This record gives sequence, structure tokens and C-alpha cells, in this order.
Amino acid sequence: MNYSLMKCLWKGWLFSLSLMVIGFSCTQEEAQKPEVQPARTVSVPSFNQDSAYAFVAAQVAFGPRVPNTAAHRQCRDWLAAKLESYGAQVVLQDFTATAYTGQQLQCTNIIGSFNPKATKRILLAAHWDTRFISDQEHDISKQKLPVLGADDGASGVAVLLEIARQLSLHPLDIGVDIIFFDAEDQGEDSGMSAETWCLGSQYWARNPHVAGYKPKYGILLDMVGAKGARFAKEAASMSFAPWLVNKVWKLAQQMGYGQFFVDAATSGVTDDHFFVATIARIPMIDIINKPADSPTGFGTHWHTQADNLDIISKRTLKAVGQVITAVTYRENNGTF
Repeated sequence: MNYSLMKCLWKGWLFSLSLMVIGFSCTQEEAQKPEVQPARTVSVPSFNQDSAYAFVAAQVAFGPRVPNTAAHRQCRDWLAAKLESYGAQVVLQDFTATAYTGQQLQCTNIIGSFNPKATKRILLAAHWDTRFISDQEHDISKQKLPVLGADDGASGVAVLLEIARQLSLHPLDIGVDIIFFDAEDQGEDSGMSAETWCLGSQYWARNPHVAGYKPKYGILLDMVGAKGARFAKEAASMSFAPWLVNKVWKLAQQMGYGQFFVDAATSGVTDDHFFVATIARIPMIDIINKPADSPTGFGTHWHTQADNLDIISKRTLKAVGQVITAVTYRENNGTF
């Protein structure tokens, strides 16, 4: 994840401006449009938490996935190969981004499309890079070390890889696009530097992999694997697509995951969904762990050396993964 607590302070004026620019028509009105009934229904498969955990471990084994490193390139190739093995049409969107430090970053957005010719589509996304410094470390001697990113990066990717695996085993008629955004976590840790973050989603939003790309909606997963995670209704998501937030949270609670998906509001964040919504004008929401009593707004492992496999919970992966699997398959069946 990509910002310090100070970054919440700019949300008021930036959100107001973005909402005036966007003028989304796909709010409650869009959500209530009658669905075209699918040719067939597909039962919601069981999300495999052990498989998802293995996907987290595999990414962590590469080391920190910081742009311009061997670990980053190796993980990119592995992620693309995994999506291809599950039958996705894969596009590697290479781009060069300029970090706030002035460094040129060689980056790649990884897009895996299922049923690329289907007109009805949804977008599922996560970021796959990890932060180049541990700026939240209490131990000053460790603050210049890169973050391993088991939760902040690998967990969201792992959930989507398992969903991709399920799509290969239980194909759908709708189109599902899985995007792993790069260079999300390379920004400047100050209160007014929003655009130094989420460089991959900014690039993709201006250069989508398909001309005129307009899925029905998008869902972003960020830090969705930690023990005791708490997913509240994030303010930007509630601005962009309140109908989608409320439907997802209601479904999660009906499925017995109310301890994770809490019916409470939380402050807005600078994350990939913000730029997808404001630049590409695709309604997108963020499922992100935000503990109620954290001084940083995130878990104590955030942007520290503690973001390793020890923080990952299979129960949390299962909760998020099963809910998003249900959303995806219900969308196909016309029951979401």
C-alpha cells in the first residue's frame, strides 16, 4: 500500500474535484439496470486458501519485487506464466516511469483476460510491486531496506491467482480481466504527493490494453492477507461506487464473513482504484485492511520488515477470496 496517514488529509478537496469531473451515471441507477440472463449458470466454487497461501509464498521467495531488480523481472515472468497456464490471454504492458527521486523505473502491468471477446466484463486488480524502503520501521538501521511485501502486494495477487485458477476449472460466460499493476508502492511519503504513487494504474488508465475498455465495474485488493484484518467501507470507494461497496459488504456478511467486512466507514486512501476511477472513469472500489485503532491507519507491519509470511492468515485469504469468487460467479449468473 502506498501512503502515510498524512496522505488522507488531501482527500477532501481532491475527492470533491474528482467527483465534479467524473459525474458517474453508474451509481444506483446503473446498479438497478435489469441484467440480461446468462445462457447458463455456474455454481460458485470453493476458494482454496492453501493454494492462495502458496501463491503468497511463491512471490515472497523471489524477494522484494522492486522495479529494476532481478527479483522484479523474475516475478513478472512467473506471474505472466501462471495466468497463461490458467487460460488467460496475457498482455505485458511495459512502460518507463519516473519515480519522485528522478530514477527511471522499468515497469510492467500484467493483464490476464478471460473470455476476451465477451462484451460484459468486470475488472479485478492488485499491485504486484513492493516498496523500496521500510519507511515505517522503528529501527532506523532498517529503514533503507526494501519491503518483502507478503501482505502489501503479494496477498492481493495471490487471491486473484487462485480466482484465475478457479476460472480455468469452472469457466464463465462473462469476461473477467485480472490486472496486476506495477509501481504502486514507489511514491513519496508526504502529505501532498498523491501522483507519485500508483504509477502503473495511472499509466494503464491513460493507455488501456483495449481501446474503449469499459467493464461494468472494478474491484481492487490491497493488503488482504493479514491476521485479524478489518475491511471497512473506504471513503473513495463510497464516492465512486457506493452501490457496489454495499452489495459486496452485504454479500460478505451473508456468507458469514462479517468479522472481516465490517459495516463501518473509514477514510479515503490514495490507491490504484482512485486513478482508475478518475482517469479511466471506471467505477472501482478498494478492499483494504484498515484497523480501527492504528496510528498509521494500517497494520503495524505496513512498510516494515515485519511484512513477511508470518503476518499472513489463511483465514483472511479465504474470507476475501471466497467473497470475490462469489461476486464474480454471481455476476455471471445474474444473481449479484
